[in-house]
Amino acid sequence: MNFQQLRIIRETVRRNFNLTDAANALFTSQSGVSKHIKDLEDELGVELFVRRGKRLTGLTEPGKELLEIVERMLIDAKNIKRLADQFANRDEGRLTIATTHTQARYALPAVVARFKKEFPKVHLVLHQGNPEEIAALLASGEADVGIATEALEGVATLASFPYYLWHHGVMVPEGHPLIDVTPLTLEAIGEYPIITYHEGFTGRSSIDRTFAAAGVSPDIVMAALDADVIKSYVELGLGIGIVASMAFNPAKDSGLRLLSGDHLFPLNTTRIAVRKGHYLRGYAYRFIEWCAPTLTEIVVRNAMVPAKEIEID
Repeated sequence: MNFQQLRIIRETVRRNFNLTDAANALFTSQSGVSKHIKDLEDELGVELFVRRGKRLTGLTEPGKELLEIVERMLIDAKNIKRLADQFANRDEGRLTIATTHTQARYALPAVVARFKKEFPKVHLVLHQGNPEEIAALLASGEADVGIATEALEGVATLASFPYYLWHHGVMVPEGHPLIDVTPLTLEAIGEYPIITYHEGFTGRSSIDRTFAAAGVSPDIVMAALDADVIKSYVELGLGIGIVASMAFNPAKDSGLRLLSGDHLFPLNTTRIAVRKGHYLRGYAYRFIEWCAPTLTEIVVRNAMVPAKEIEID
């Protein structure tokens, strides 16, 4: 067994079992990929892939279990290199934060500014994506830290921590009739066209559940990926906006009002996540702690330890 065989197993799955694509990604030949797979299966004494003729169509049960181990082994191999870098260049390197637009725009600027001041030689990458993409980047080891409201909790391979709590609010132009509605109700909101987040972003699912539970069918005329777009169309008078409350700045969003939705919409929890077993440099722990002071290095390290493997002879 060797690392090239392990890389081939992982890449074959990533490339939807297309051996040509896997070979191209690893800069080798298709025949070489096939031989490595066959040699590993012969060594282990089990078939790892489901076959239809000469084509691979999926993983067998042993193959599925092996893939989990392979992912951990390849991440650990990368961790060895990072460990060496940690002690050779303590304050240099790269930190990749995968997050949504809302977090990058409204929650993280102060932390990023502090980080760049303290670690000027570290290349900080903010990779913006949807929550599912963020979870995938963490799982593959392409991102060190993930920050989002959805998709990061309850994933077995991730250590996930609460970052901060927030509510949705209702954004309207100055002079809008809803400003005088006290208390604000879902029924009153439902009388107007609504502009809010796209499915899967910034608590959209909790908005939908709230209206459904109240028996109100909102007229959502537009869905956007971020609050800045929502604001633009509310300003144009195309509808009222339902946005994350931290996305509203009275000093900058002149001409708009944010009506509290705390009594209407449930609390949302934005979370910080890291992959279990993933090696983090010291400055990554500082970034996390500056986001949430309770998330000290020891707290995060303890949560990142993978479950012990049970060895079967």
